Amino acid sequence: MSGFNLSEWALGRRSLVVYLMLIAVAAGVLSYFRLGRNEDPAFTIRTMVVHAVWPGATADETMKQLTERLERQLQETPHLDFLRSFTRPGLTTIFVNLKGSANARDVSDTWYHVRKTIGDIRHTLPAGVVGPFFDDDFGDTFGIVYGFTSDGFAQRELRDRVEAIRSQLLAVPDVAKIELLGAGEEVIFVEFSKQELANLGVDRTALIAALRAQNIVMPAGTIQTGTERISLRVSGSFLSEQDIADINFAAGGRMLRLSDLAMVRRGYVDPPQPLFRINGRPAIGLAIAMRDGGDILALGRNVKAAMARITADLPIGIEPSLVADQAVVVGKAVGEFMTSLLQAIAIILVVSFSSLGVRPGLIIALAIPLTLAVVFPVMAVLQIDMQRISLGALIIALALLVDDAMTTTDATLVRLALGDSKVEAASYAFRTHALAMLAGTLVTIAGFIPVGFAASAASEYTFSLFAVVAIALLASWFVAVIFAPLLGVAVLVPPKQKGAAAPGRVFRLYRRFLISAIRAKWVTLGGTAALFAASVLALPLIPQQFFPSSDRPELLVDLSLPQNASIFASETAAKRLDKMLTGDPDVAHWSTYVGRGAIRFYLPLSVELPNDFFTQAVVVARDIGARVRLHGKLERFLADEFPNAISSVSPLGLGPPVGWPLQYRVSGPDVERVRDIALEVARIVGADPAAKSVNFDWMEPDRQVRIRVNQDEARLLGLSSQTISTVLNTVISGTPVTQVRDDIYLVDVVVRATDEQRVSLASLRTLQMPIAGGRTVPLSQFASFEYDQEFPLIWRRDRVPTLTVRAAIADRVLPETVVNRQAAAMAKLKTALPASNRVVVGGTVEESRNSQASVMAVVPVMLFVMFTVLMAQLQSFPRLLMVVSVAPLGLIGVVAALLLSGRPLGFVAILGVLALLGMISKNAVILIGQIEAERSLGKAPWQAAVDASSSRFRPIMLTAVSTVLGMIPIAPTVFWGPMAFAIMGGLLVATGLTLVFLPTLYVAWFGGKEPADASGSSFAA
Repeated sequence: MSGFNLSEWALGRRSLVVYLMLIAVAAGVLSYFRLGRNEDPAFTIRTMVVHAVWPGATADETMKQLTERLERQLQETPHLDFLRSFTRPGLTTIFVNLKGSANARDVSDTWYHVRKTIGDIRHTLPAGVVGPFFDDDFGDTFGIVYGFTSDGFAQRELRDRVEAIRSQLLAVPDVAKIELLGAGEEVIFVEFSKQELANLGVDRTALIAALRAQNIVMPAGTIQTGTERISLRVSGSFLSEQDIADINFAAGGRMLRLSDLAMVRRGYVDPPQPLFRINGRPAIGLAIAMRDGGDILALGRNVKAAMARITADLPIGIEPSLVADQAVVVGKAVGEFMTSLLQAIAIILVVSFSSLGVRPGLIIALAIPLTLAVVFPVMAVLQIDMQRISLGALIIALALLVDDAMTTTDATLVRLALGDSKVEAASYAFRTHALAMLAGTLVTIAGFIPVGFAASAASEYTFSLFAVVAIALLASWFVAVIFAPLLGVAVLVPPKQKGAAAPGRVFRLYRRFLISAIRAKWVTLGGTAALFAASVLALPLIPQQFFPSSDRPELLVDLSLPQNASIFASETAAKRLDKMLTGDPDVAHWSTYVGRGAIRFYLPLSVELPNDFFTQAVVVARDIGARVRLHGKLERFLADEFPNAISSVSPLGLGPPVGWPLQYRVSGPDVERVRDIALEVARIVGADPAAKSVNFDWMEPDRQVRIRVNQDEARLLGLSSQTISTVLNTVISGTPVTQVRDDIYLVDVVVRATDEQRVSLASLRTLQMPIAGGRTVPLSQFASFEYDQEFPLIWRRDRVPTLTVRAAIADRVLPETVVNRQAAAMAKLKTALPASNRVVVGGTVEESRNSQASVMAVVPVMLFVMFTVLMAQLQSFPRLLMVVSVAPLGLIGVVAALLLSGRPLGFVAILGVLALLGMISKNAVILIGQIEAERSLGKAPWQAAVDASSSRFRPIMLTAVSTVLGMIPIAPTVFWGPMAFAIMGGLLVATGLTLVFLPTLYVAWFGGKEPADASGSSFAA
């Protein structure tokens, strides 16, 4: 490289460079301890939940008049990917899902747009609709969850204590929000007997009006005197249930207390709100979320210290339990990755010391911490935490960042051996290799472009892989050209024997093999092409995968009863599950969420919304072996004990949440036709031996009692449908009539009939309806009763009824494998469907395909950047084509490594394959540059190719071996294993081919005859 020499500049300002090295180390150490720690990288949950309530509406009315209106408006949402909704009688819930290309700012702006546009049409919604309400905090992660159980304390006393603890924990640094789980809202019930009220001549309407009138909060005026202002307050407000029981009413000419007419008692919302249980005991939970950019390890320490102080003041009988602690998980993960990082450093140093010697190895040993010292402050500036992806990226980058330092050190050693001074030798690498190294570095970074810029949730999840690798590689280049020459001058000494060192045995074998390969150039080129073709044909043999399961010890147990089941049935099922888990030696502890899914204690968790029929348990096994044993036991138990329920047992997943691994969506305008097609799809899915627990997200209708009112008769009696519905709702479900202001709580006062009169269908016929004149008539006098059916809920996708067929997958079988096996049967079914009906693959397979498609969409950008950098460096189309022809050859090693190891080709492995293109191209660029340098000395193409390949043999092989061996610590891991094997196999094979295939191709392209003494060594090494 002519012109300015950065290495010479550094050597001429040694004190300044040493100062910069010290500053870099200090900044790196400080930044390392200040970097946030987390389990997974933060990624945006691009989903908002919109829900609204229309009390009394049927499922059909709710879908047509409420869901449809909202969805029509929501389809105009910017960046919309798809809408998904479920409709229940009187309730609609809509999931607004944005495209992966929407960045965090787009998402925030879009949620504002949703609120605004829905607000604009609120007046067009049916009368009586409550809402709509919006939840755009759907992605909040509550990494620390405490549960509190009590012995000898009332539920209210326990909640008071938990509320006080919540207030204290909110003051802990890094705590963003805290949610209560399973607290339950208190209610004061006023339960009356219909017959008793009728006998006493008490009008329910008048009774309710009196309760409301006495407890109302209204100003009574203010007296202004010459010296002060005095507010007037009227008594009568309810402070307790006893105040309500003591109210007097005039009936039949006498005064009666409410306690003489009805039972007044304090209880909890009926039916209950979602419940929370710990190790089989009812509990109240506190779920703690960390602020953005916080350190989960610091949060864990602070919360633990605060809980220690709080627990010391708790009365005996209230017991806190740590249900989920992400800080412990992250601490363990960071510790394991740091161990892997140190192991990788040790492996690379062993390779360096053994191959280069002690002094050159010392330069490599110092280059690693210097590079990391530059990386950590940049990570801090870019707000990249220490988490699963960034830590893995550091290990991957570590194996790559020694490349430039090795090249610089090797070139310095060569020039010292030839008699150059230390300064001349240390600056030689910059003159000859700096541009090629920089081009190779940029090409390697370009290989990670699809990781950083693909528009999908999966790519956002893995973005820090691109960022950290790019930072590390750029930092390594600067360290190699600024710090390494200075270290070389200080550490390296000229060899005692001047001139080229005697070639070793491995080198002699390589040179003889290379010459033989060039002599048989067409056999070499043809054999390489055949190997590449075979690897392409063998690709389908590698199992496909999206993201693997986590190696955490938790198991998720999902239990869905029939969709018309009550929460009482779900609670009974949860107790049976608790009984099974109690005393199991493989269980450390467990928590159960009745009527809802687990709170998002883990970012990639697929969160289930509240539904009375659903129960989810989080079972923490003692270790991974115990998790495997427990998995089988739980599956057998659920199959035996709950044969009519939909159940699944699964470990936590990695990557964006997708729910059931195998899914097919059946959609169409006719609900009955959709059901029939879904049953046929289920038959195909169930025929595959690997598919388990085939089920539907909705299917069976439930029954209802339809009260058909004779409107003419009702009008003669002075009754309307509104009056009848109001009376029925008051008697059966209860009507909130006022509120008791109890400390920090608002307790609803609910008027309803007694239990025996509410739960009996037979009592409906004799229900007394009030009419004019203080008289009553039975409901059966003007109404008939009949059973009917309707769907308890209906799912829709983009405004079309959609029924999803779901299934679990047998162990060691991937969803992609099952889908591929069923493809022919599904295609045959689709050809017979009307145009308005569709069957689409969903679940893991769909998400994987979408993510891969988003990556492939960015590949042209990656290739453009690569080609531009290569052309700028090579400035020759033939040389560019040579590099491009070598880059894909890594696929030979990738396929072989994955087939031999049995690892799947997952999303992360595909990213590794793309990154390989850059790594291989870097070696090819430097080798081509060396060949051209040899030719500039007057050598023929044959001799230049042989001599250049021989001179680059040691640094290229050292880099490849260091990279491959440096991957060993992460190769056994669940997440990084497939990528590690792909890179190890691909780089090892591609490096060998680069050193053999590329010089052979060069000679074949540019011609040239074999010299008389082809085996001679006319180069410096």
